[in-house]
Amino acid sequence: MELITVIVPVFNTQEYLKKCVDSFLAQTYTDLEILLVNDGSTDESGKICDEYEKKDSRVRVIHKENGGLSDARNIGIKEAKGNLITFFDSDDYVDEDYIQYLYDLKVKNNADISVCAYSIVNEVGDILFSVKDEKDGRLSKELFFKKMLNEEGITVSACFKLYEKSLFDSILFPIGKVCEDNGTTYKVIEQSSTDIAYGSKAKAYYVMRSNSLMRSAFSLKKMDMIELTDQMCDYLDTNYSNLHDYILRRRIYARFNVLRQMNYYDESTKPLMDELSGFILRYKWFILFNKIVPKRDKIACLILMCSKRMFFRSWEVYRKLKYDKTKG
Repeated sequence: MELITVIVPVFNTQEYLKKCVDSFLAQTYTDLEILLVNDGSTDESGKICDEYEKKDSRVRVIHKENGGLSDARNIGIKEAKGNLITFFDSDDYVDEDYIQYLYDLKVKNNADISVCAYSIVNEVGDILFSVKDEKDGRLSKELFFKKMLNEEGITVSACFKLYEKSLFDSILFPIGKVCEDNGTTYKVIEQSSTDIAYGSKAKAYYVMRSNSLMRSAFSLKKMDMIELTDQMCDYLDTNYSNLHDYILRRRIYARFNVLRQMNYYDESTKPLMDELSGFILRYKWFILFNKIVPKRDKIACLILMCSKRMFFRSWEVYRKLKYDKTKG
């Protein structure tokens, strides 16, 4: 067994942290270093981290001033003792064979990176989305990017993947940016000297929190998603021209994602709102008639063509029906 470092940035997630850490302590693969990077939490998260460090020798805690998710991950990479690393968010959790599954995929396929599917759940554990089981296997970089851009069981997130630590020797997460994975994951994939090992079984659970960054009130920082997505897409368009339609679909997706978080009645964001909706409507025929664009975005485009106000109202209804589920 090889030592694997699990890098978990922690910031004010006291309600979720124990479930996350417990799920890693229960792993069938036991040769682990669980590196909890407390990023200046102001709640009880730092205390919880220290309690775990005292209870289990595999847990190591780093306390630092708040610098954001990218800074915490970068410090985790630098401090990791394992030659293999995986990233995880402190409000999510995994099945007990998550690490073993990723490790076996990597070894079986002699790959630098392995990746598994994931499920999206709400705060009470209801599954909102899960990838259907397919065949495990090797993905060329081009096929990996296609699936990632189209969200076919692979997310742009740095999580749900196992990496050779050396792949990050010349790559850092962009400090001060949100949606930082859009500016990092594709670079790490490109560093790989092998195909990517893919496992279609969902072994991890992403918790869709009501107060998460992507569901909170709009701020200009959220425009980082557009900037980093366009940087990724520019690179992929140059190097993987066969993926042009998927790349364009991703640019549109990013703008829909940011636009729907705006407040229609906020005059200060109207220029940005017009810019984002203008980009989307410039490609309305692509959206409406290209089969790779999901039905949700086609309907959203049609509504946006009619009225921005109607777009925001319909999104609010969709969000409540899709994501605000509770047990019973």
